Amino acid sequence: MQIESYLKQQIRAALETFDIEAGQIPEIHLETPRDPSHGDVAANVAMQLAKPLRTNPRKIAEQIVERITLDPAKVASAEVAGPGFINFRYAEQYLTDSLQELMDAGKSFGRSDERAGKRVLVEFVSANPTGPLTVGHGRNAVLGDTVARLFEWTGADVDREYYFNNAGRQMRKLGLSVKARYLQAIGRDAELPEGGYEGEYIREIAGTLQEKHGDSLAGNEDETVFKEEAESVIFDQIQATLERMNIKMDSFFNERTLYENGAIDKVIDTFREKKMAYDDDGAVWFKTTEFGKDKDTVLIKSTGEPTYRLPDIAYHADKLDRNYDLCIDVFGADHIDTYPDVMNGISVLGYDPEKVDVLVYQFVTLVHDGKPFKMSTRKANFVTLDELMDEVGEDVTRFFFLMRSPNTHLEFDIARAKEAGDKNPVFYLQYAHARIQSILRKIEELDENKAGLDLSLLDHETEITLIKKMLAFPEAVTIAANHKEPHRVITYLNELASDFTSFYHDCRIIGEEPALMKARAELAKATAQVLANGLTILGITAPDRM
Repeated sequence: MQIESYLKQQIRAALETFDIEAGQIPEIHLETPRDPSHGDVAANVAMQLAKPLRTNPRKIAEQIVERITLDPAKVASAEVAGPGFINFRYAEQYLTDSLQELMDAGKSFGRSDERAGKRVLVEFVSANPTGPLTVGHGRNAVLGDTVARLFEWTGADVDREYYFNNAGRQMRKLGLSVKARYLQAIGRDAELPEGGYEGEYIREIAGTLQEKHGDSLAGNEDETVFKEEAESVIFDQIQATLERMNIKMDSFFNERTLYENGAIDKVIDTFREKKMAYDDDGAVWFKTTEFGKDKDTVLIKSTGEPTYRLPDIAYHADKLDRNYDLCIDVFGADHIDTYPDVMNGISVLGYDPEKVDVLVYQFVTLVHDGKPFKMSTRKANFVTLDELMDEVGEDVTRFFFLMRSPNTHLEFDIARAKEAGDKNPVFYLQYAHARIQSILRKIEELDENKAGLDLSLLDHETEITLIKKMLAFPEAVTIAANHKEPHRVITYLNELASDFTSFYHDCRIIGEEPALMKARAELAKATAQVLANGLTILGITAPDRM
């Protein structure tokens, strides 16, 4: 049992001896004091009880401390401080025992069963197959995958899904663009359609068709064969780009399925039955004014073409029909005003909107020394994810997309991303891991390495600080998952690497007497394991050498 859970149980047991109803006992929160001299963890429950008990909170805290039962092997002391905080200090035996448990857990350390038995679907990227993935898709892709990893580390059974539409005007224009380039390639006169796709990748697809079919496609009246070839080539490229970013989708969902299986018609029929849809000016409207909007929302235009909200509502119903306990959507900030219509739509259909969670992220700007940066590209007026990875590397690309909170605008600084050495934030963490591995390799070669292991020798202030920081890793993972904010893991790993640097500066490893060297080597090894586990969650490699 983690120490925080143990302390909460003991505090609650003490409170149950008070003259207070069970329903009046508040949820117990523990926080790490900013000043280490105030203890390892603090509870403010006494201040929460001041009103129902009509007693000074400091006095309540003193009574709790008097009545609480603590295992001295886990907790060394409980003290009342300030207006009524209860500060707890961990026992040295708890720290050494927990360090051993960490080492025994190895690659599993940080995992929990908090979401055991829960099925979660994370839908992300979801770009239509009209071109290669761009930098604009990158933050979505990396956020979605890393949130999926966080949920897996907290026990959930997670599926990653890519939703796309391979019909409609965009795809028709794609087919016509490829057709035009194909005709040009075989020497015929042809022009791109208005607003067509101009990237070099269109010429490449057309060239592939020419190699396969010569000029035999010149007589095709429509764009179907050109569209199908383009979709196949582009999807292959999209999957290759995702795999390069260490992302593997479990499923691809075609919007067309919703029309073929009647899901779209079912939405409209149910809305009509519940008086939440009506016809006006040849269009079908959703009564979103019932949910507080200023005006109702069109679901089917007067042309008969559905707006994207209609298949989105049907798609979310399909997700929930697949018995997921939670469906997470990863959306750019341009969806912030529109996704509530989908949430209201599924509630009209009788689904629980609480089972759908939306992660909205702000957009990315490529900069170099604070100025907008454009890399040379053959792909038209955008920068592809592959080009970005060619420029700065896969690990750096993932890390930079994750290093800020999703709800803040991200400036992706190319110069900083390309910087060598530990001034680069991702290299700083990777160097820390590689440095420890180098130390451990040297120790392996020493005869003194044969000493037995005695972790109680780790009593230096920086050793204790490092142990405590490592033991906070499972909580850091849980908090990052609960908030869907992977950057919290980065913050934790930076603090861990900094604490290791302080330890290594103050505590010699090689050259100490054998037993102490052995204990410190194990502490270093444990640090490397936690760093590796954290980098794994981020989808980034933990190299042994750099």
